[in-house]
Formats: sequence, structure tokens, C-alpha cells
Amino acid sequence: GAEEVVLYKSDVWLTGEKGVTEMILTNINLIQILLSKIIYRVEVIGKENLPKEEAAIICPNHVHFLDGPTLIANSKRKINVLAKEELFKNKFLSNCLRMLGMYPIKRGSADIEAIKVSLKILKNNELLMIFPEGTRNGMAKGVKPKNGAVVMAIKAGVPIIPVGIIGNFKPFRKITMKIGKPIDYRSYKDKVKDKELMTKLTEELMKKIVKLTNDAR
Repeated sequence: GAEEVVLYKSDVWLTGEKGVTEMILTNINLIQILLSKIIYRVEVIGKENLPKEEAAIICPNHVHFLDGPTLIANSKRKINVLAKEELFKNKFLSNCLRMLGMYPIKRGSADIEAIKVSLKILKNNELLMIFPEGTRNGMAKGVKPKNGAVVMAIKAGVPIIPVGIIGNFKPFRKITMKIGKPIDYRSYKDKVKDKELMTKLTEELMKKIVKLTNDAR
């Protein structure tokens, strides 16, 4: 049968479990904070737009493999992320990633398990990060953005928080992250199967992300 979806507790970085789990989470979080506070000069604008308790989907542009971890390290709330399944082949690394709120997804396919995990995360009033570009610098490469974030937001009845990230992630350089206001998609609840509309909404989302990125310069 299908493996049951198990989510780690994520109100705070420490899960409340004793021993190795707590130690791993503490050390990884400290490393992330060092990276975002010392190695990089990170400025976050618009933190008040992140919900304090409610569920939401965080949608940033994707410029570097460290943009996700850096945004996570600068959030008071845990942010869950779907990551490519290749990262989960090693059992120890897989357990560490899952404890941090990362879950495997098959790239380029409609992964039912990823949808189930995403909906469960949002149902638990947690935050989920999705990169609409689907790949790093997707907009610059002319890659068509994916509709998944908008579709998921409508299905789960949660807002999307757009984020614009600017910076080259070179050591000791400034990185700016501008968090936009929540976008409400509840009025599209009965139109989720309209692919043309979903594409239009995704394009509008990307325009807001681009504007935030330009404003952060």
C-alpha cells in the first residue's frame, strides 16, 4: 500500500524530540543563521506580510541554490520545502532533510505523493515554499512558470506570499529579500480545472515577484 505521509512537528526548529534529532536540528539551524547573518549581509523587507500562525504558500524567484535556505533562516516560522528526490537517496541525509521540513518530489511529473504532502502541510497551518520558475533563473532562461503553486493555493484555500530576491550570493555581499502582501485566491475555488485561467494567474504572480525583485534593487 501507499506509505503514510508523516510530517515532523514544525512550530519551532526543535521538534521536542530528545537526543540526536534535537542536536541535528540545532546545529543545522545555527549554520544557516551564520550563513545568513555573517557570510551574507541579508536584508529582509516586509516581514510583517508573513502570517504568524495561518497557512500560506511562499513563492520566491529562484536565483541560487542557497536562496531557499537563506529565506528559511530569516523566518521566525518553519518553512517547508519540496526538493528533488535525488537528495533523499542517502537514508541519513533523507532523515535530516525531512526533519527540516523538506520533502521529495519527482521533477517533471505529476507526483501524487507531493500533492498529498503539500496539502497536509497546509492543512496543519504551516508554511510551504514553492518556486514557480521550477528551476534556477527560469525567467531569464525563458522557461514557462509552473501553475502548481496557484493550483495548490486554490485547492488548499490559502494565500500566496510572493517574494523577490536580489543578490549574487557571493560571500560578504548584500542580499535583499522583499516579501509582498498575501494574494487571495479563494474566489477561484470552482475554476481550478480551467488551465488557461491558472496560466494567467501564474503569469500575474510572476509579474508581482518580478516587481518585488526590481523594488529590492
